[in-house]
Order: sequence, then structure tokens, then C-alpha cells
Amino acid sequence: MRDPLSKTITGIKPSGIRKFFDIVSEMKDAISLGVGEPDFDTPWHIRDEGIYSLEQGRTFYTSNAGLKELKEEIAAYLKRRINVSYDPKKEIMVTVGGSEGIDIALRAMIDPGDEVLIPQPSYVSYEPCTVLTGGKPVIIELKAENEFRLTAAEIEEACTDRTKILILPFPNNPTGAIMEKEDLEAIAKVIREKDLYVISDEIYSELSYKGRHVSITELEGMKERTVLINGFSKAYAMTGWRLGYACAPEKILSQMLKIHQFAIMCAPTTSQYAAISALRNGDEDVDRMRNAYNQRRRYLVDAFKNMGLECFEPFGAFYIFPCIKQFGMSSDEFATRFLQEEKVAVVPGTAFGDCGEGFLRISYAYSIENLKVAIERLERFIKKLRA
Repeated sequence: MRDPLSKTITGIKPSGIRKFFDIVSEMKDAISLGVGEPDFDTPWHIRDEGIYSLEQGRTFYTSNAGLKELKEEIAAYLKRRINVSYDPKKEIMVTVGGSEGIDIALRAMIDPGDEVLIPQPSYVSYEPCTVLTGGKPVIIELKAENEFRLTAAEIEEACTDRTKILILPFPNNPTGAIMEKEDLEAIAKVIREKDLYVISDEIYSELSYKGRHVSITELEGMKERTVLINGFSKAYAMTGWRLGYACAPEKILSQMLKIHQFAIMCAPTTSQYAAISALRNGDEDVDRMRNAYNQRRRYLVDAFKNMGLECFEPFGAFYIFPCIKQFGMSSDEFATRFLQEEKVAVVPGTAFGDCGEGFLRISYAYSIENLKVAIERLERFIKKLRA
């Protein structure tokens, strides 16, 4: 028989995040700090709206682009939060999580051979989604000494005549890094000069601990060059509802919608009704969860400092990215031994790109009680390594 598989897909490595999660799920008394999923229940008023939609028999397809009412709420939310206006009819679509938005944006914009700039360490899907379009991923290695921020010089150095898109993954998973307004202004200048487009993944925009999140779409000339990706999973603790959205100029969004029509039809109807309540009535819920994450963030920063573990202070998302190079072992080896010897799962930095070597991603989307136990075990493990 001939090989039934595509060489493109068989050449892509599986996600490195799930490996340790799958092991820890079968390990007694183990603690997982590996998965980026809020430990909060979806707020009750959001769940209640989903339940009510089912009770009312709203189990039909919505329009391909999503419920009109939800798109209007998304537009109002973005105007309120980042002061950018989008037309709900032509510039907003509802997706199956932010991940679908990333995928279809790349498929709508990339021709074979086009180059996509991907700052790493970053979310695991950018590179494989680029490969699946026939595009060429060009990796920009973010540096710890820059707090893993992206610089204009790094973009200029990576650009060629084939460069078309920059992925902008901030607030960042896995590092917790953010980009402030002056950072964005510097790179926006290069983006305009090089005539690039941006896919700005802002799924963690509500989880920023150093003032208001700034979107690159707020800057002059950037809304028309940007596909803004966001969603409900992280800010509203709605991971299993699988709902996101994309905002873009009509010329781009209409083609993204075409792919969505053929591949998906529409996002889950129940989730869309629930999301309306999230946007209308969820600001206090977001504030409450952000405050809890911030408490956990500050606890971990202090704990790592006290045990002599090098780590810059993250100001976004719910991840921290400590450096373990002092122990003379790979990230994978450290994480494996830590899991086996102390029953705590973390993710090797290399799951997010080769330049993540020497680091670990630790999620603080877990209770402070679990974090304290995990830190006690980490301190014990490190003492053994230093002995």
C-alpha cells in the first residue's frame, strides 16, 4: 500500500505541552502546573445564559460569522477596552477558540514560500500552522535580558523580500512577557516601512499586571494591517466552551470567513449566547480572577528569588518562566526528574521553541495552596541538585 499520510503533517512534531500532563493525570498525589487553564469555574451568570439558551431550544446554526448580538458586544467591548472601532457586520467573526482564528488567518493570507516571522518562545501552534499553509516560519529568538520583548531591530534583521506576516504573541505564553506602548510604537514603524501584516494574538489581554493592555491596533496605520485574535477561554475561564473571535479589515476577514464556512460552519451556538453575558456582565469577574492571579504571580516571583532561581518578573498571562541553566541539565531532563522525584509537572521551555532551552514554564492558573505545595517540593528538589 502507498503511504496514506502527508509528508507535511508527519514532519510536524506533536505538542510538547501535553506529554507531562498525560503522565501526571495517572500519578497519585501529583500536582500539575503545566496546563494553561484557569482553576476558576466559569462565572455563574455565563453558565446560566448557556443553560437558558438550551432550555429555549436555541440549538440551531448561527450565521457563519456568528450571532449578530455577540458581534455587536465584541465591538462594544473593544471600543471600551482599547478604543478601536470595528464594524460588526464586516470586520468581526466568531471562531472556535482563538486557535481557529490563528489558523484561518494564516491560511487566508499566506501563499507557498511566503515568510512568517514568529517570535519564540511562544504558543505552540504558530509554527505548525504556518507550515501547513506552505509558508516558511522564520524564528526570532526572544532574549531573557530583554524580558522576552520583541524589538524593532530583531524584526529588521529577520525580514527578507518574502516576509509577509509578523505574529505578535503578547501578553506571551509561555514567558509572561508584555509589550508596552513604546515597544509597539518602535516595531510598528518597521512594520509600516517593510509593508508587513500582523496577526496579534491578544488572548491574554485581560491578564496584564502593569496597567492597561495596549493593542497594536490602537497605533496609527496599524488596524488596517492587523488581524486581532482574542477569545473567552483565559479571561472568563471558558476554556471548554471553545469560543474566540477575529477582527480584521473586510478584505482579509471575508476570506477567513470563507475558510470557516467550509471547515467549521459556525462556532457553538450555546457558547455564543453565554459569551454575550460574559462581555455584558463579566468585568467584575475578570477583575476578581486577575487579582487572584496577580497574588499568585507575586508569590512565585518572591519564592524563586528566595531559592536563588533566576527569573525575570512577568507582567502578563498566568505563566512564569524561570531559568534552570545553573543545574547543568536540559529543560526536558529537569522537568522529567522533577515529575518523577517530586510529583510536580511543569513544561520544558523547549516545548515553545528551541530558544526555550534552559527554562521551564510554570502556570499559576492554580490555587495558592497547590502552588505552595509545589514550591516546597521544588525547593527540596533544588537542594538535592545543589548538594
